[in-house]
Amino acid sequence: MEKMGLNELRKAFLDFYVSKEHYKAKSAPLIPEAGDKSLLIINSGMAPLKKYFSGQEIPPAKRMTTCQKCIRTGDIENVGKTSRHGTFFEMLGNFSFGDYFKRESLTWGMEFIRDVLKMPLDRLWATVYLDDDEAFNIWRELGMPEDRIVRLGKEDNFWEIGLGPCGPDSEIFYDRGEDFGCGKPDCRPGCDCDRYVEFWNHVFTQFSKEEDGSYSDLAHPNIDTGMGLERIACIMQGVDSIFDIDTIRYILDGVLDVSGKDYEKEGTETTDVSIRIITDHLRSMVFMIGDGILPSNEGRGYVLRRLIRRAARHGRLIGIKDAFLSTLSDRVITVSGEAYPELVEKQELIKRIISIEEDKFAQTLDQGIDIIGEYIKDMKSNNETVLKGELAFKLYDTYGFPVEVTEEILAEEGFTLDLEGFNANMNLQRETARKGRKTDDEEGWKGASNLDIPQTEFIGYQTLVSDSKVLAVETDGEKTVIYLDESPFYAESGGQVYDTGIMSTDSARAMVISVTKQGGRFAHLLSNVEGEFKTGDLVHAEVDARRRHKIARNHTATHLLHSALRKTLGTHVEQSGSSVNDKVLRFDFTHFEAMTKEEIEAVENLVNNSIEEFLNVSVQETDMAGANKLGAMALFGEKYGDIVRVVSCGDFSVELCGGTHVSNTGEIGAFKILSESGIASGVRRIEAVTASGILEGYNSETERTSALSTILKTTPDLLMQKTENLMASLKQANSELESFKKKSMGDSVSTLIENAEDINGIKLITKRLDGATTDDMRSLSDTIKDKTSSVAMVFAAVNDDKVTFLVSLSDDLVEKGLHAGNIVKEVAKVAGGGGGGKANMAQAGAKDISKIDEAFSVAKALIK
Repeated sequence: MEKMGLNELRKAFLDFYVSKEHYKAKSAPLIPEAGDKSLLIINSGMAPLKKYFSGQEIPPAKRMTTCQKCIRTGDIENVGKTSRHGTFFEMLGNFSFGDYFKRESLTWGMEFIRDVLKMPLDRLWATVYLDDDEAFNIWRELGMPEDRIVRLGKEDNFWEIGLGPCGPDSEIFYDRGEDFGCGKPDCRPGCDCDRYVEFWNHVFTQFSKEEDGSYSDLAHPNIDTGMGLERIACIMQGVDSIFDIDTIRYILDGVLDVSGKDYEKEGTETTDVSIRIITDHLRSMVFMIGDGILPSNEGRGYVLRRLIRRAARHGRLIGIKDAFLSTLSDRVITVSGEAYPELVEKQELIKRIISIEEDKFAQTLDQGIDIIGEYIKDMKSNNETVLKGELAFKLYDTYGFPVEVTEEILAEEGFTLDLEGFNANMNLQRETARKGRKTDDEEGWKGASNLDIPQTEFIGYQTLVSDSKVLAVETDGEKTVIYLDESPFYAESGGQVYDTGIMSTDSARAMVISVTKQGGRFAHLLSNVEGEFKTGDLVHAEVDARRRHKIARNHTATHLLHSALRKTLGTHVEQSGSSVNDKVLRFDFTHFEAMTKEEIEAVENLVNNSIEEFLNVSVQETDMAGANKLGAMALFGEKYGDIVRVVSCGDFSVELCGGTHVSNTGEIGAFKILSESGIASGVRRIEAVTASGILEGYNSETERTSALSTILKTTPDLLMQKTENLMASLKQANSELESFKKKSMGDSVSTLIENAEDINGIKLITKRLDGATTDDMRSLSDTIKDKTSSVAMVFAAVNDDKVTFLVSLSDDLVEKGLHAGNIVKEVAKVAGGGGGGKANMAQAGAKDISKIDEAFSVAKALIK
């Protein structure tokens, strides 16, 4: 058996199946296609090909081979603790869609093992499904001795998930030798010991499981094989751990270089776990970011954030003080960049995102660890072993500290977390937020979806007027809601606001002020109702055309904006929300940092250029397969029907969308970004206006400039100069005030030291400082510590109706065991506040100014 590197193995496998007339497909991204809602992240070689196995789409060839990137976090707690668990792995596979079957699959498999891998055949074993005589006989014909073909039951050798396609499988094992076995005479594949390693599974999808539990034959059986690249590399390189494979060991050696630690030597067991966790998580984070996943607090982004933060924390555990993950990511790209060129293309982006996330976590890690330390101390004193869920939730909600990291730290100290209580607090917060989003109108129309009437046909793409039949009328004396058989009014959805307009009959007339969907039925809310609308009436419905056109301009502009952002910032940008009305458009998108002035200008220019090019805006209705061929962007998490609308703005933007749009980008007129801001971790927001919205903004700005000029007694053209002169004067005044404040505080230092209260040899200084900042208190305490020792200071800065306490201790008192963080916690508690910090200096906020003297007394008692 020849020793082969991981990259060499990948190429050998793919080349072999290309020689067997297989189409070699690139690995699919880790983000599933928009139509697949069953997965958060791709976790198997077969997952991206489900559409071909199900018949939903026609494959590019009946024979395919891939090496698929995969992420699995189900066993994340075991990563690092064992030699085989990892979150990222690559899956080699060959597939047949109704072409070849068992004989070819197993024959080629044996040929690859024998002629390419040159494995010793006497080390090979095979398992087959209990009743699969066909597979058993094929193995025997291929030279596998009968005593090394093991028949196993459904649990081991039959693949099925619910109803539909399923079938038996055959697994190939490598015998590592008696030294790895359990010593039992019947030890063979299926045994729990480590002697036999399964490295290749051939699934024969030949049946369909029916609802009555029976199995019918598929007209066109399929082949789906999977071989873990890391696992076969372990066998081929003669190592027991995936962390000793050539490419992964290269990454691990980088961790050793940065940490200065030894690996797998006596007494390094705990350190080894951290080293393996960092090594594995580095691979995952690089590949995830390379495929467009960004850190966030939910979904795929949270998986990534968890991996980065977990790796960063384990870096701290082994003594790495500075940020290091971004630098080590280069090693992942070095060993994987040839096979996955997207990693090389996005190398700088990958490093920036890791660096930003690592820096963010560093800011919360020390504080979180201190707080958990206090929790653990309290639990020990109360003889408790489980941390309350509400405390862990406070740590997560207030400080952004991941609950998984809390669990890990607790486990290292022998404690557990009330995860059920944590989840209860999380669900309560979500429910509160959900209720807060409900409007009175939504509550008032709850019963509408129970109406026994057909769904409304929307005809507003083609016309803004109609004569429609009233199917139902609901009124409670204040509100009147009408349901039509067909409507030109757009019902609010997909981020686009509803249409407004007029509805009338020969004897009634009303304004349509809102339209929502209730179970596919359009609920038209009326106001200023004159006369009476009755079921069966024929009503004339007319949309406010001017308002609709403004909305359409803004909606098409969001498509142009989305495309411009991806072209400027990168393809990691994805829409995470939008709001379009007749006044302004709002667009939320994934990005890891604030946009620069230059980036904003570049995006604005791209959008305006596409407007000035008068691009034709076309709409096509097709299925998801057709939309994918057109290159249409879909939003992850959105539900799409069998037929979708593809809106194209020339070649500049192609998206799935059900909203209303202009027919030519020139109709938008112009585009102006008003603001760019962060609304959540990893999510940015742009607000912008088009056409008359820009003119309205200009007019408002002109009015403000004129008013400001009047106040400053100047003219608009001299306003800038006048402002600069005033700012210079203000800066000078502030500088003089700061100098006076410092001199005043400096003069009082000697007085404070002289008047300090002596408590058992400790000088205690307590002082209320009205109008002082935290920096002022820190500066004062540093000055006092420079002039004397054995000093404890408790300052209270009062600003408006709030107080900030600062406790500062000289180094010799810290060495004697005093802790500023513990003292300030008790001091602030008296005044209705809380906080903490380090042993030499800590601060806390509080609300009750009247309790300051009482708080000083508590400090004195604690010092005693």
